[in-house]
Amino acid sequence: MTQTTDHGTSYVSAPVLVQGGSRVALAACLVRGATAAGLGLGALTVLVMAMWISSPYPDSGPDGALHVAASLWLLAHGTELVRTDTLYGGPAPVGVVPLLLVAVPAWLTHRAVRDGLLPDPEGRRPRPSPWGALCTVSAGYLLVAAAVIVYAARGPFAAEPLSAVLHVPLVILLAAAAGVWTASGRPTGPLPGWLPEAVRVGLARTRVAVALRAGTAGALVLLGGGALLVASSLVWHADATQDSFLHLSDVWSGRLAVLLLGIALVPNAAVWGAAYGLGPGFALGTAATATPAGVLGDPAMPPFPLVAAIPPQGPGTALNWVSLAVPVAAAGVIAWFTVAKAAPARGESVWSMRETVLTALLGAVCCGGLTALMAAVSGGPMGTHRLADFGPVWWLTGAAAFVWAAAVGVPGALGVRAWRLRGAEPGVAPAAGSAVGSGSVAASGTGAGAGVAPDAGPVSAGVADGGSRTDALDALDALDAVSEPYDYVPLGAWVERKRDDSGRLAGRGAGVAPEVRTGPGAEARPQGEPEAGSGPEPGADDAVAGGGKPWAAPASPWPESPGDT
Repeated sequence: MTQTTDHGTSYVSAPVLVQGGSRVALAACLVRGATAAGLGLGALTVLVMAMWISSPYPDSGPDGALHVAASLWLLAHGTELVRTDTLYGGPAPVGVVPLLLVAVPAWLTHRAVRDGLLPDPEGRRPRPSPWGALCTVSAGYLLVAAAVIVYAARGPFAAEPLSAVLHVPLVILLAAAAGVWTASGRPTGPLPGWLPEAVRVGLARTRVAVALRAGTAGALVLLGGGALLVASSLVWHADATQDSFLHLSDVWSGRLAVLLLGIALVPNAAVWGAAYGLGPGFALGTAATATPAGVLGDPAMPPFPLVAAIPPQGPGTALNWVSLAVPVAAAGVIAWFTVAKAAPARGESVWSMRETVLTALLGAVCCGGLTALMAAVSGGPMGTHRLADFGPVWWLTGAAAFVWAAAVGVPGALGVRAWRLRGAEPGVAPAAGSAVGSGSVAASGTGAGAGVAPDAGPVSAGVADGGSRTDALDALDALDAVSEPYDYVPLGAWVERKRDDSGRLAGRGAGVAPEVRTGPGAEARPQGEPEAGSGPEPGADDAVAGGGKPWAAPASPWPESPGDT
C-alpha cells in the first residue's frame, strides 16, 4: 500500500549531454505533437481525395473535398458537425462519432509522447520531464487543430466551433497522459500527490483494486456480448443488410465509403447491442426505442446496413429475450473476479462475507459507470426533429448495468465462495496439504529450527479482516491442531550457566558465551560480563551461589509491541 499511497515520481531523467538540452527536448516534443496532428489529418485527406477523384459524379470541387476531410478529422476528436446541404434547406447536426475513428488521433498522440520520453541508447538525445512532454506535445497538436477548426468552420459539413474547443483538447490530453504512463513503465503507483490522502489510501486498498478489475472485466464482457448480438443480427437479417448496402450507391467508390463508415461504427454498434441486452435498449429517433420487448413507437431509421440489422417493428419474440444472457454473463465475470481474491483456491486467507459483498458491489458500481460512459459517447443526434436522438440513454444504461451486476454478481460471488470453502473449518482458509503459509517454518524439535515457533502468516479470516483477538487465537489454535507437532528445547539444558572465580559467566555444556559490544569502538567482551568500572551486579553472587538457578537474560531494551499491552 505504501508504494501506492506515497506520492512522488519514479521517473529519473537521464543526464543531458547537449548544451541547452531542456529547451531542445521541449522543442522536439512540440514538433512531435504537430507531426502527429499532421499525420492524422493527412491520412484522412488522402482517403477523402481518393474517393472524390474516383467518384463519377462529384458534388463539389477539391475545395469541398478538403473541407470534408478537415471536418471528418475534427469529428474523430468528438466534434459535432453541422450539415448545411439538406433537403429542407435548414442545417442539421451530426453528432454520432465513429468510435473507431477516434483511435487514430489518440494513438498518434500517445505514440508521440511515448517516443519523446524514451531514453536514447547512446545518451546523446536530451529528454524532457513527463509534464514537459505532455504539455508541449499537446500544445503542438492543438496549434494544428486550431488552424483546422478555423478552416472547417464553413463547408458542406461545418464543424461546430464550441464543440471542437471542448472535445479536441480533452481527447488529446487524455491520450498524452496515457503516453506518459506507458513511457514510465505503466506503474500502478504511487498515486499523484495532489489527490487527498484519504482518496489515495482508499484506492490503495485491496478491496478497491479487486473491484476495479472486476468492474472493468464486466464492462468488457458487456461490450463483447453486444458485438456478438450485432453480428448475429446482421447474419439473421442478411438480406435486408445486403439490399441496404447495394442501394446506397451504384459505384464502387461509394460502396467503399459506406463499408469504411460501417467499420468505423462497429464499436458504436457493440455499445448499442450491450444496451439492448441490458434492457433499456437504444433510441431510434425521438419517438421509438428498440428493446428486447420489441421496437416500440414509430422508428426513424435511415437506410444503412447496420440499421437494417435492427429487429422489425412489433413485439419481441423468445429469440430477442435471449439477449438477456449478456448481462448475466457480465455479472458472472464480476463474481468470479471477486472470489478469485476473496476465496482463492490455494490462498492463505479468506475474506469474510461482508468483504466479499462490498467488493462485488464496488465492482458493480465500476461496471455501471464504465457502461454509462460508453453509452454517452456512442450516440448523438443525426438531424433535427425525429432524428435528434439516436443511441442509448447513458444514465438508464449505466443504472441497468449496475442493477444486473449487483443482483446477479453479489449472490454469485457468495455462492462461489461457499463452494470453494466447502469442508473447510470455520475461520481457516483451505490450504493444500498441511502447509501453514508461505512464511511458515515447520520445526521438528531438532535441527537449526528447533525451538522456533512457526510463522502463521495471514491464514485466518479474523486476522485478515481486523477481527477480534479471540477470533485470531481461535484460528491459531485450529492451526496447531492440524499442523505438524514440534517441541521446545528446555531452558535449563540450553543455557545453564554459573559465574567462575574471575567473575565471567561460563556456559556449562553450551560453549563459551558469545562476545558482544556495548557501543562503537568498545572492546569485545563475553555476553553477560559487566562493563569496566561498573562493578558486579547487586545480588548476582547470591543468586548464583544460593540455589544454582539458571541464568536469566537481562530485560530487552526494545519496547513491547502494542499487542502485548
